[in-house]
Amino acid sequence: MSSLAIDQVLAQIRTLSAQASPAFRPATQTVSDLASLAGNVNGAAASAGADGVAGSAGPAFGALLKQGIDSVNATQQSADALASAWERGVPGVDLARVMIETQKASVSFQALAQVRNRLISAYQDIMNMPL
Repeated sequence: MSSLAIDQVLAQIRTLSAQASPAFRPATQTVSDLASLAGNVNGAAASAGADGVAGSAGPAFGALLKQGIDSVNATQQSADALASAWERGVPGVDLARVMIETQKASVSFQALAQVRNRLISAYQDIMNMPL
């Protein structure tokens, strides 16, 4: 994920958090749980075959979701490694950089949790539609 994409996600999170109610419920799923969800979405899209949407030239939705989850995971691992290096006293690692990377990881995970919440909400809306 490029820094421009991260900045856009941060702007969206700030906008959504300003609109959100104070009763925000933190995510309880882990990145690996969300990655398995992305695999399930990919499998469902592949099994749709001819019944699915034809002519989509871009990558599958599940692949994009998995790419986003992998990006959030990499951001978290990078922040953890940087924090660990600072704790060990590695030269050249300053506290400000550690805090910025930790906050980036936190914000990216919050964005991922919001995407998960929106997907679940959309799924529930579809399942509750009358036939």
